[in-house]
Amino acid sequence: MSRTMAREKYKPLSFSTTMRNPDRIADFLNCLLPYEGMTLTNELIDKVVRKVIREKLYRPNYISRVPGLKELYASDDEQFDEEQLDEIIAGSPQQHKEAGFDKGWPSRFDTWYKLSMEFGFVSYAMGSKIEISKTGHMLIDALNEQPVNEQKIQNVFLNAMMKYQIRNPYRRNKNDNVPLLLLLQVIRKLREENPESTGIFRQEISFFICWTDNDADALYQKIKEFRNAHKFGQYTDEIVYEECLKIMGYTEEDKKYIKMEKVTGESVDEYIRKMRSTGIISLRGNGRFIDFNNLELEKINYVLAHYSTYTIFTDKRAYFAYMGEIDEHILDIQRTADTDEDDIRKAALQRYAENYAPQDIFLELRNVCSKKESRDPVFRIISAPARLEFLTSIALVQNLKNLDVNPNYVIDDEGLPTCTAAGGMADIVCQDTVNACLVEVTLMCGRQQVHNELLPICRHLAEAKKKKEETVSIFVAPRIHEDARRYARFIKVDEGLDIKAFDMDEFLKVIEHYETLDDMVADEDARPAGI
Repeated sequence: MSRTMAREKYKPLSFSTTMRNPDRIADFLNCLLPYEGMTLTNELIDKVVRKVIREKLYRPNYISRVPGLKELYASDDEQFDEEQLDEIIAGSPQQHKEAGFDKGWPSRFDTWYKLSMEFGFVSYAMGSKIEISKTGHMLIDALNEQPVNEQKIQNVFLNAMMKYQIRNPYRRNKNDNVPLLLLLQVIRKLREENPESTGIFRQEISFFICWTDNDADALYQKIKEFRNAHKFGQYTDEIVYEECLKIMGYTEEDKKYIKMEKVTGESVDEYIRKMRSTGIISLRGNGRFIDFNNLELEKINYVLAHYSTYTIFTDKRAYFAYMGEIDEHILDIQRTADTDEDDIRKAALQRYAENYAPQDIFLELRNVCSKKESRDPVFRIISAPARLEFLTSIALVQNLKNLDVNPNYVIDDEGLPTCTAAGGMADIVCQDTVNACLVEVTLMCGRQQVHNELLPICRHLAEAKKKKEETVSIFVAPRIHEDARRYARFIKVDEGLDIKAFDMDEFLKVIEHYETLDDMVADEDARPAGI
């Protein structure tokens, strides 16, 4: 097949796996911020590449092969110097070529930022000035708040996804729809037919990825026909793949261009992540279905009412202007308040505590702390910071008796986290028969733990002790920096604030060792033998 013919074909929707979560996109935009308004050249790209590597957002394989660089990369306190960056870049030739960019690092730059451009956060081209849109600046500002404003990030991504067109001026694709709108419209049709509908079965998402137009009714009928023709919920990947080829008009000969594992595996995961980044989509049935988040029905109805018809853009400037503006109404809509979110959150927590073995949760906690990928269909879709709060809450329920565990992460209507606890409150609030406990968790490992984590913890704990004197705090991170341990010891002597700082392995051993929170608090050391 020639390149020209390939461009005329329909293509499955494929979001970049380089940018799996919203925070990562914001981090990369933050690296571009100092160069806003400057003309993009290979020399400027070199500066951006250095900043991205210095900030440890991208790790070339060369770093893992050089012991000194590998250790430095693992440190949250140390950065690569200019000489080390020279070595890393020289030792990591990028065998990569993107249209409009030279082969190598310039093309790698385009790979990093291409999705942000499609989402309207930034505009760039060789020889043109870098522009960051209003929504791009909102993402950067939300990232730089202390703590990170994840709900603002969620609203920015809803704004982007409700507008995002597959057939946009930056992407060659005959498929022509707005993926989020198509999903919402089909779910609404399923609900209208059956109010008890649980939404779209995970394997049916492949049809959305391959759907060629914006005809939601036709897709709805396709799903109904497919469910009638095959045993619902027990489709094989092969059957789904064959149906996707038919949808796009592909033949047996074309299979070498569209891989089954892409259409039924990786692209499905990325699709779910991007739809969930909006906050309006729920996971049901242990990740087997995606559906409306009933806590955000007002937002869903607003999007369906105002964005179901849309202008098709062929001009990059016009598309960037459209995508880069925020719909202020999205920021004002409040969550549906006719349900008790605390009850939903705690019910989900209990359900997961009962359905998973404690050692499985321990493994997931170690994985998220070491940045290893989860294989669990639900956990892998939840962003790492929110997943850490969720898993820690489950571990507390499973291992400490008589403990009332109340996490504060934001949830969907199934009780699963959509983003972390908002600033100004503890991540998790616990109550035993005597003691209350504020649990704070972070993936941060450097000396900034003191300023970003322990100072707010002290404020929260001092306020909580005014209401209940028998209140302590537990601070958990993958690794506790020695400055954080020293500060925790100091603040206990200076202000009587009891903050027990544990790295994750210590924390897991502690909750295995003690039967209750009260037992742990009664032990001044709170460290069993072997820690």
